[in-house]
This record gives sequence, C-alpha cells and structure tokens, in this order.
Amino acid sequence: MIAEVGLAALWLAAALSVLQLMSGVFAVRGHDELGALVRPTAIAQGALAAVSFGMLVWLFLITDLSVKLVATNSHSAKPWIFKLAGSWGNHEGSMLLWVTVMALAGGLIALIERRIPEVTMRATLAAQAFVAIGFYAFILFSSNPFERLPMPAVEGQGLNPLLQDIGLAFHPPTLYFGYVGLSVAFSFAVGALLTRQVTPDFARAMRPWILGAWIFLTLGITAGSYWAYYELGWGGWWFWDPVENASLMPWLAATALLHSVSVLAARDALRTWTIMLGVVAFSMSMLGTFLVRSGILTSVHAFAVDPERGTFILFLLAIYIGGALAVFGLRAGSISEGARFSFSSREGALVFNNVMLSAILGIVLLGTLYPLLTEAFDVRVSVGPPYFNPVGAIFTIPMLLVMAVGPLLRWRQDSLARIKLPMVIIAVIMLATLALVVILGAYSLLADLGLAVAVGLAIASVLPLRGRNLLRVPLATWGMVIAHFGIAVALFGMASESAFSEEKLAAVNVGDSTQVGPWTVKLESVTPVAGPNWTAIEGRLQASYDGGEPTEMSPQARNFWAPVQETTESELATRWNGQLYAVVGNEASQGRWQLRLWWKPFVTFIWHGGMLVALGGLLALIGRVKTDLKRRRGEDFVDEESADAEAVA
Repeated sequence: MIAEVGLAALWLAAALSVLQLMSGVFAVRGHDELGALVRPTAIAQGALAAVSFGMLVWLFLITDLSVKLVATNSHSAKPWIFKLAGSWGNHEGSMLLWVTVMALAGGLIALIERRIPEVTMRATLAAQAFVAIGFYAFILFSSNPFERLPMPAVEGQGLNPLLQDIGLAFHPPTLYFGYVGLSVAFSFAVGALLTRQVTPDFARAMRPWILGAWIFLTLGITAGSYWAYYELGWGGWWFWDPVENASLMPWLAATALLHSVSVLAARDALRTWTIMLGVVAFSMSMLGTFLVRSGILTSVHAFAVDPERGTFILFLLAIYIGGALAVFGLRAGSISEGARFSFSSREGALVFNNVMLSAILGIVLLGTLYPLLTEAFDVRVSVGPPYFNPVGAIFTIPMLLVMAVGPLLRWRQDSLARIKLPMVIIAVIMLATLALVVILGAYSLLADLGLAVAVGLAIASVLPLRGRNLLRVPLATWGMVIAHFGIAVALFGMASESAFSEEKLAAVNVGDSTQVGPWTVKLESVTPVAGPNWTAIEGRLQASYDGGEPTEMSPQARNFWAPVQETTESELATRWNGQLYAVVGNEASQGRWQLRLWWKPFVTFIWHGGMLVALGGLLALIGRVKTDLKRRRGEDFVDEESADAEAVA
C-alpha cells in the first residue's frame, strides 16, 4: 500500500505540473483569472512530490522486498543510515529526489516571493513546471521507483559497498540541492526573458537561489573529493573522472553566474551576461545529472542495452538545453544593455574572470565528452590530468591574479595606479614564495606557481578589510573575503600535495618497520574482524612522526557479502601540516604483508578551503537575505552593496 500511495502522489504531482505550466502560459498572455492558479498549484505540487519521496524512503527503511528498487538496492542486515541512503543511491530514487527537491523549491518560491512583477513570477513558475514535467514523464514512463515484483524477494541484493559510507549518504542529495537551485535560477531567467523584466529586482530575487545552489555544490564537491580520497584507497583527491567533472561544470557556471547577478543587483549592469549564464548553468546541471544517471559514462553503448531510457534522456537533453539556448537567442536582443562601466573597474574584473571561468568550463566539457564521442566510433581515448592540468592552468592562473586585485577596485571606473602599492606588495610576496619553494626542492612548475599564487591570494583576500571598522563590515563583504581566502587555502593544499607528497610501497613482516617522509611505521599485527555485512583483514600499525609519540592506525581490506565485493578502507593520521595515509593489501610471500603509505603535506587544506568557501557563501546569503527583508519592510537600513562600494572607494 505504501508504494501505491507514493505512485499515486507522483502521478498527481505530475498532473499539477501540467496545470501549473498551462496557467502560467495563460498568465503571460494576460488571462489573470487562470494565472491566479499558478502559485497554489506550485505549492500543492511540492507537497505531493514530498509525499511520494517520503513513501520511497519508508519502503527502504522497512526493507519492503516486494518493491523491485528496494530488493535491488537494499538488504535487511544493512545499517539504517545506508538503507536511507539506498533510497537515492540508485537511478530511479535519485531521479525522484531530483524532482522532489525541484517541486519543493517551486512551492517555496510561490509561497514567499513577492519582489518581482506578478506576471514575471507566473512566467518563472511556468518555466519551473515545464522542466518538472520532463522529469515526471521520465520517472513514470521509464524509471518507476515503485514497481512491484511478481513475488517478493527472499533477500535484497544490497547497496554498492563503495556507497556504504557516511560521506556518500549525504553527498548525492547535497549536489542535487545545488542542481535544483540552478534550475530555479534558469526559471527566473526564462521568466525575465519572456516578460522583458531583466532588472535589479529580478537579480535580487534570483540571487539567493544561486547562492544556495553554489553553497550546496561547493559542499557536495568537497565531500565527494574527500570520500574518494579516503575510501577508494588510491591516495588521490581528484582524478578528472567524468563523474567528478559532471559536478564541477555546474559549479564553474554557477560561480560565474553568482558574480554576474551580483553586478546586476548592485549596478544594473551585465544583464545579458546574467541571463546567458543562467541558461548555461542550468544546462550544465542537466548534463551532469543525466551523464551520471543515464549509464552513458560507463559506456556510450549503454543506450543499446536500454534504448527506451537512453532515447528519453537524449530527448530531454535536446528539449531543455536546446530549448533554453533557443529562448536566449530569440529574446536576448530585447534586453537593454544596462549601465556602462570601465574595464578598469570591479565590474571589469568580474567580466574578465567570468570569461576565464567560461573558458575553463569549455576545457572541462571538451575533455569529458570527447572520450564518449570517440568511443561511439569504437575508438577509446583517455583524457586525464596531462590535458586538464596544464590547459586549465592557462586560464586559472590569470583568473586568480585578477581575483586578488578585483575587490580592491571601485565600481564603474577606476585606475590601476590607485592600487599600485597593494599590487606591488602582492607581487613581491608571490615572488618570494616562489623562490622559497624552489629552494625547498619543489621543481613542479604548476605546483610552484600554485603555491605562490595561493599565498598572494590569501594576503590579497583580506585587503578589502584594511582601514575599516570590522564590526560594521557587511556580512556579504565578510562572505566575499572568507570565500576568496578559502580558495587560497584550497589552492595551497592542492599545490603542496602535488609538490611535496612522498609514497612508499613495502612488503613487511609483523614487527617490521618502514619509513615514509618523516614517519616511521611499524606493523604490529594483522587480524580478522567483522562488521554488520562484511568481514575484513585489519592491519594494526604504530606510526611515529619524527620519533614522537606513536599513533595507532588500523587500515582494512574488506569483503562484503551483500553484494559480494572487495573494498579498501584506508586509515589516516592527521597533523596540522598534513596526513599519513595507510592502506593494507594482501599477504605476500614469506608471511609479509603489503603496505602502501603516503605522506601528504598540507593535503587537508584542500577540504578546509572548500569548507571556508561554503562558509563565505553562507555568510553572503544571510547578509543578502537580511537586507532584502529590511528592504521589503521599508525599514531604515544600510544597503550592503552601496555601503561596500563606498567603503572601497
């Protein structure tokens, strides 16, 4: 009965999305009576979608093995947190989560948004419904999560063991919140295009959704990177895998969109840029979602295995991405230019960085899709770090240098001569850092440049606070400072890990020791252990840093039995200046055991930086929301954008 309730709620939500679209279309054409249905319909649709997904979660928590999706992705002996994660750790469940979050977002917009003209709001909700209809159709006709088995299964097959991790329990929904936030931004952009209302008020209504999406994407990418680092056992934090790129591309587009919409809200400029980036960001989120969930990344010939699902996906991609670009092409000419500004201004710096971000996005997109295209012609090509790292650096380094000085510039018009002293200081610091890392023995060009730029950017990120009363600095400005500082911290961790990492592969007997970097590691014992749905061989290690107090480490080689799969559970010893990374392997000859060890200086700065970037976004979001609430109430307040501009000037 639970499955039937979930399926009925899903059908009703789909029907309401059609009604929402039609009433929104009539509203744009001037039929206010039908247009009045848009908001209540959006709210009801969100509630029904939430009921549907809630029913799916319930089925997983009680392990209802009469439902096909539960039987193939869960197991009665699995811990409850992974039963919960199983509800979205598969194709059908993830698609239902996608459409549920999207429907809830549409309902929230309908409930609270009052800043833009009503006709634009109704056009926005109609665009949101148009996107949702495709997802509902895809789920109901091609990926039904509530399908029953003819006979209940005796036992479930279990969730992929690599996904049975607390990090992966929350990583996918975090990314999906980001993707859906970009769909909301797209809907706002379409609504503004259709009604020709690309105004600062439109930008202020759109900005919180972009900020929220950007925060969730940042957290999702950071969590996913750390999960891959400690769970997969290969010691890396990023490999330019297509799945990784599928989440990075929307983040790059969202970063550019966030800066552009802020300029539109503050200075009524970059109108066309903002609309275009709204379309591109949504297109990247759609492409990323479907690349990951369609099976195309495993093989382009997956469409031949499931032609119905593959054809449906291609159709939706053509409709949404092609349709979005077509709408932009037809309506972009009707958007007025907006306020002009000098290249030597804060707007000019933001435009330059948006161009760089767009170029990096193009590089990642090409490197991700090219192997898939060649494989369609039975030619296998691998595109990895040798392509992405140097080609991406051509645009990343100039972008970071401009990011260092951009916040010091005035709005509208400025002169670089005015900020000559800070620029000289930043340049001297970067050159001194570059010389120091070369003296320390780092001879990787990209890593050395990364360290130098990271230190310079860290100093530059706090310069906008110079000479200001810190208690009166707007939250949005604090958010910018912390986010830019977080980028510097993450870059420092990436470059340090690349420049100074040491690896040791050894075969040792119990009681023997080996050395990696400043660490001495002794294998104390190897014992069998068992978990709720796995058994493992666990190595007990004593690791000592520069002869100090030993740290106990217990890496494992696990064997899951539901489903059957071997995994590696690494163990980390963390210090302020880096991590010792340990993996235990199989038994070798003469009773020796394989140990793989890495010393990774400052590697944790990568994820600390990511968290700082997300924190900066959160502070900016809180600051902007507070200002918008005061503006709506007509209260006396200091506009953060104007105050920031005056303070910098």
